[in-house]
Amino acid sequence: METIVKKDIRKQSIAQIKDFLAEHKEQAFRAKQVYEWLWKKSVQSFEEMTNLSLKTRELLAEHFEIRAVKVAEKQVSSDRTIKSSFELYDKNLVEGVLIPADDRMTACVSSQVGCSLTCKFCATGYMDRKRNLDPAEIYDQVVRIRDQAESHYQTPLTNIVYMGMGEPLLNYANVIESVNYITSPEGLGMSPKRITVSTAGIAKMITKLGDDEVKFNLALSLHAANDEKRNQIMPINESNTLEALKEALLHFYKKTGSRITLEYILFYKFNDTLDDAKELWEFAKQFPCKINIIEYNPIAEANYTNTDPQTLSKFATYLEGKNMVVNVRRSRGKDIDAACGQLAGKKK
Repeated sequence: METIVKKDIRKQSIAQIKDFLAEHKEQAFRAKQVYEWLWKKSVQSFEEMTNLSLKTRELLAEHFEIRAVKVAEKQVSSDRTIKSSFELYDKNLVEGVLIPADDRMTACVSSQVGCSLTCKFCATGYMDRKRNLDPAEIYDQVVRIRDQAESHYQTPLTNIVYMGMGEPLLNYANVIESVNYITSPEGLGMSPKRITVSTAGIAKMITKLGDDEVKFNLALSLHAANDEKRNQIMPINESNTLEALKEALLHFYKKTGSRITLEYILFYKFNDTLDDAKELWEFAKQFPCKINIIEYNPIAEANYTNTDPQTLSKFATYLEGKNMVVNVRRSRGKDIDAACGQLAGKKK
């Protein structure tokens, strides 16, 4: 008897599912039901599709599989942050984080297994990039973290940030498709304005986001506002200079009308002087933006340390004096390596 090679059903369009069902003498409207189970109700098995007959469910299970992302390990921080190690169908691991705050419940999700960008201060940058995540694998992280928010804190998920492992704009098509499943009425129905995609700065892909007139928010991990310094910590800057990024961000704003977030980690005696603040202001004043000053989370692979509170205060005050919108983001989940820049898919 011939062995059937099962296809990943979440890589099938609704039209393809309809064609498959028609071929097997099933009614066409069943395709819509299957699609709803997959993307609205987020089932992990065909058995859960209870409004389909047993025969239909067995037919689907014979020809398809649902490659559901599973929580391999979960750690809860003293500050209520939850880090999950997610196991993919091929046994690769990525990490995602639930960040609870008074006014929001945020899921931080990964877009790649590892990363190819080698930012010097980030644990993920010291890993190899193994592969891109597909849309369903990104979607599943959101669903698992949403379930944690509801079961641990009885609070719905309010925000999603693509700030986990990997560079989202180097997995462009899959990231865009995952956002579609998360935001569409046929999917999770979340508002795109609740989603932020963070990039280390791929100018041509930022331009493409503008051309595609995306509805979600964009954050740029800047961390230095002169090319020489930024080249030292973020090698991607050598081919995506600040000038190129400025042009791309202006284009993005013109096309979408969305204010950009600039993320800036203050490293001790590297980028934390008032001269650095002035350079940041010179860069930031060119388009509507807000600045998130982020507390650094040291990693074993790098020698950078966090700046002191007085320096941080002076830096922020300078920018506020220039009428910049400034938020100081305190570190979350540091005790379980869940904080910004610490995700590395380590198995305990």
